[in-house]
Amino acid sequence: MDKQPWIILSAGDNVAVATSAIAEGSTVAGIAARQKIEPGHKVAIADIPLGSAVVKYGQAIGRTTAEVKAGDHVHSHNLHFENDRLAATANSAPAEATAEDKARTFMGYRRADGRAATRNYIGIIASVNCSTTVCRAIADEANRTILPHYDGIDGFVPIVHDQGCGMSSTGDGMNVLHRTLAGYTRHVNFGGVLMIGLGCEVNQLTLYGQSGAGASKRHFNIQDAGGSRRAVERAMGVLREIAADVGKEKRVPISIGEIIIGLQCGGSDGFSGITANPALGVAADLLAAAGGTAILSETSEIYGAEHLLRSRAVSDEVARKLDEKIAWWEDYVALHGASLDNNPSPGNKRGGLTTILEKSLGAVAKGGRSPLTAVYGYAERVTAPGLVFMDTPGYDPVSATGQVAGGANMIAFTTGRGSCFGCRPAPSLKLSSNSALYASMEEDMDIDCGTIATGDATISGKGREIFDLIVDTASGKKTKSEIFGYGDNEFVPWHLGATL
Repeated sequence: MDKQPWIILSAGDNVAVATSAIAEGSTVAGIAARQKIEPGHKVAIADIPLGSAVVKYGQAIGRTTAEVKAGDHVHSHNLHFENDRLAATANSAPAEATAEDKARTFMGYRRADGRAATRNYIGIIASVNCSTTVCRAIADEANRTILPHYDGIDGFVPIVHDQGCGMSSTGDGMNVLHRTLAGYTRHVNFGGVLMIGLGCEVNQLTLYGQSGAGASKRHFNIQDAGGSRRAVERAMGVLREIAADVGKEKRVPISIGEIIIGLQCGGSDGFSGITANPALGVAADLLAAAGGTAILSETSEIYGAEHLLRSRAVSDEVARKLDEKIAWWEDYVALHGASLDNNPSPGNKRGGLTTILEKSLGAVAKGGRSPLTAVYGYAERVTAPGLVFMDTPGYDPVSATGQVAGGANMIAFTTGRGSCFGCRPAPSLKLSSNSALYASMEEDMDIDCGTIATGDATISGKGREIFDLIVDTASGKKTKSEIFGYGDNEFVPWHLGATL
């Protein structure tokens, strides 16, 4: 395989990306580097006049703020955001799934309503900030005293947050919170749920319609229980009853077409869009071809590449919905005196990303090349198979929370800088974009995609490795984040509306 320390991603590009450090004077595509180029950063492979488009992935990522000579380092000092779009080229075919791929099964839990779960947790869900401490105490006590009696239960998970009161009972804020919490109360990876309120909050338990929902779905208020300690005591009795049912569940073979995976990236670098993200895209294509669902999100981080997704929409209606989400975000950030190019973050820029256009073009690669079958609002229930899009912020915990509320029973998360993340009840796979990160944080990373950049692996080969691990994880193999214990503190519903 080619071991050159740089890569050109598209025939029309005027920059190359360093896959390892390039010394000043070293040759890149026949051009002498005029400065040292760090891994993940860009080097011009042609003269680029002042005000001209810099092209990477065959798309504009911004315009030059100074004359750039062939061999120059191209980054924030000579490139800035400008809202350019180049025409989308003809869509390439998605990764090809074999008959064996489509016939694969995983060992999951078949719920009474017919849905397929990858884990068997019991959720302790707070309706309001005021019940979070009690929910944590309940989960701790249940994990200590009840869990040891049930090998078939993965654990008791506190789902807590900082909302639920001090807000209007109507409007976007309450609608989003209610939709998110409702999604978690019915999440397939929760075999049972106990929801705890305080009693006087805006977000009343009665909004969730759990009375009479059966032995596995229960709720009560702390005020009705007689206070915090009595609430914990009461919860233990309720949870023993729930556990007696949930603990009987057994894994059975289920088609991989019932896997719903949320696609995430965080702490991205210059390698993310050329290694981990496209490799995950191959896995997403294979899953979609088998009838499964892959949820692409982070609307503020597909900005600048949305036309590429739009060109893959299965209908004008799906394309229109995507356009509406982009327009809403343009208005939303303007209202708050911000710009969508306030992203990338400082860490992204140190890793070689310069503008939101560049970051977005790499981020959409997570979605592979499959047709876009549906567009959803934040935390809306996902029902369409194939590649779908959910409108979320780019902030990883908020975005993944929406995906899980929508039904994702797994998460796959790419990172170049080293994000630490879990998202119970959905197991979360971590994919490193570069091998240096994998070596330094191996206990957090499930797969090293950096071998693509060194020429020791291919995007398609690594994509199949991810696909296989998705199936194994759905069958019960623990991820690195699960082993460490991530997932309780990463529940972060999108906070919209006024605090009153």
